[in-house]
Amino acid sequence: MSPHKIIISGGGTGGHIYPAIAIADAIKEKRPNTQFLFVGAKGKMEMQKVPEAGYKIEGLWISGIKRSLALSNLSFPFKLIHSARRAKQIIKEFQPDAAVGTGGYAAGPILRAAGKAGIPTLIQEQNAMPGITNRILGKKAKRVCVAYPGLEKYFDKNKLLITGNPVRKSVINIENKREKAIEYFGQNPNLKTVLVVGGSLGSLNINNALIKAINQIAQKDDEMQLIWQTGERTYDTVAQALKQSKPKNIKALKFITEMDLAYAAADLVVSRAGAIAVSEIALVQKPVILVPFPFAAENHQKLNAEALQKRKAASMIEDKDLNEKLFLEIDRLLKDEHTRRVMSRNIGDMAVYDSAEIIANEVLKIIEP
Repeated sequence: MSPHKIIISGGGTGGHIYPAIAIADAIKEKRPNTQFLFVGAKGKMEMQKVPEAGYKIEGLWISGIKRSLALSNLSFPFKLIHSARRAKQIIKEFQPDAAVGTGGYAAGPILRAAGKAGIPTLIQEQNAMPGITNRILGKKAKRVCVAYPGLEKYFDKNKLLITGNPVRKSVINIENKREKAIEYFGQNPNLKTVLVVGGSLGSLNINNALIKAINQIAQKDDEMQLIWQTGERTYDTVAQALKQSKPKNIKALKFITEMDLAYAAADLVVSRAGAIAVSEIALVQKPVILVPFPFAAENHQKLNAEALQKRKAASMIEDKDLNEKLFLEIDRLLKDEHTRRVMSRNIGDMAVYDSAEIIANEVLKIIEP
């Protein structure tokens, strides 16, 4: 059998890129001779992250339409035509056996071109509400792998398979790491630890709500401590606020590279409700306060959070209520060990293990029926 050739497209954010890389890694473990070509959007982070992971990538001149009136929207039709032509050329040159899409601007043109060429396609939808592009691509796809139940109204139920979201194994490997984690972050082993993450770029509104609550948090320095990923954009503002109040129980960092240790240290997590963040938190079985990003496409983060809240697997606070409710909810949950245990158990029940391996098997099935 000659080596398989697979195109994978996923980009724009880590939530699309890392699942794509995880799927490629899992296929490579099963079929080491497989040839991969990633397709992304020029200027987006996949053009850096994919080569760092050891894979070749081609970039399309493509972007989305901004919701506000913007001059850049005028170029969108030209980008669409250009990317469609280039995608067709890539398919013709590479001649893949299958194409996989995990979301992002480039996935539409390349999977559409693959489908027109008679190449089987697979979509990995990470959210409780699929985007328009995936809904369209799903009509022609051989398989649609999803992370949430109830998506039959968007996709053919015969194509659906609940696989969860692929995440990096290094991030969720937290067993027996709490002691090391507490030492790594310079925390007090006798205090409850809250991990605050607002995505890789940080969350301005979560950060502002915590800045307003700094004095209240400081007064609880015999009960709680924070590991706070601020993101680079607002780190200086947070650092200035901490310099003025000098709380002993807050550790602020621009970015956390050792996420396994951060999860290992945490008794409670505060997070945006992006699909991959939710999947990671489910796999490490941590109680969580989810704060959906209100401007996410199709409002998918709120739907992700509501899906967990309905199952008593998470608490949810909307962006507009952060200043009023965030500290109070953190304080309430840290005092309520029973509720935290219930949330941990319920979110753990929603986790899908070996997601990348399951999806890799589905990709191979559409190539090797």
